[in-house]
Amino acid sequence: MERELTPDELYSNGGRYFLASVSIDNVIFGFHGNELKVLLLQPKGTDKWMLPGGFILKEEEMEAAAARILKNRTGLDQLFLQQFHVFGSMERNREQVLHDILEAAGVVPTDRNWLLQRFITIGFYTLAPYDKVQPLPDMFSTQCTWHDLGHLPGLLYDHRQIVEQALQALRLQLNHQPIGYNLLPEQFPLKSLQTIYETILGRKLERSNFNRKILSYGILEKKEKLFSGAAHKAPFLYSFNKEAYFNALKNGLEKEF
Repeated sequence: MERELTPDELYSNGGRYFLASVSIDNVIFGFHGNELKVLLLQPKGTDKWMLPGGFILKEEEMEAAAARILKNRTGLDQLFLQQFHVFGSMERNREQVLHDILEAAGVVPTDRNWLLQRFITIGFYTLAPYDKVQPLPDMFSTQCTWHDLGHLPGLLYDHRQIVEQALQALRLQLNHQPIGYNLLPEQFPLKSLQTIYETILGRKLERSNFNRKILSYGILEKKEKLFSGAAHKAPFLYSFNKEAYFNALKNGLEKEF
């Protein structure tokens, strides 16, 4: 589909194009200001927030749908995407909430529609470069903004559970996925990489021990110092050696942090 449908089109005719009862929710992680962040939408007619999501076209691969939804919200493509869980609780849908959102978007639900059926949702997480993302609201939302992972606002449906499950998946796959490579700028201090690991693991790491272990992989290249103060106090900057990093991930970064 070359464009997003309007709310009326989606409500009235979306069932012609999309699979019934299946949706996708993307947990989009970014890193900025030494904080791990999540991109969220605020739907019309509510003070709650939700994850960027959408539906799968009848003639579309599931991964392609996730990538399309991601591009519509961030303006970016070719980003790392990982499916991590399917959410299908009988309690996850709240029809009245969706009624309110539809009405706030100018749609007046008149009968039981494909969009008001029970949906299961497939969770994907994404690691996005914060400075390159152009947050774009969807047709039912007033804004799309980043939020600190540790201070999330109230979320609709089971979206807080989805975020928590995505973080758990990141934790389990930390040594096998390009976490830092996708979240950090080209050059960065080791402290930023350590902060990402600490946020995902949910615990503090001893600095010298972390530095020793991460440098022992041979996946980082030391750059010039970051001259933000006196030269002898400024931390060195590093960048990933892409070939060495992805070769190491094939076998897993085996040292525990």
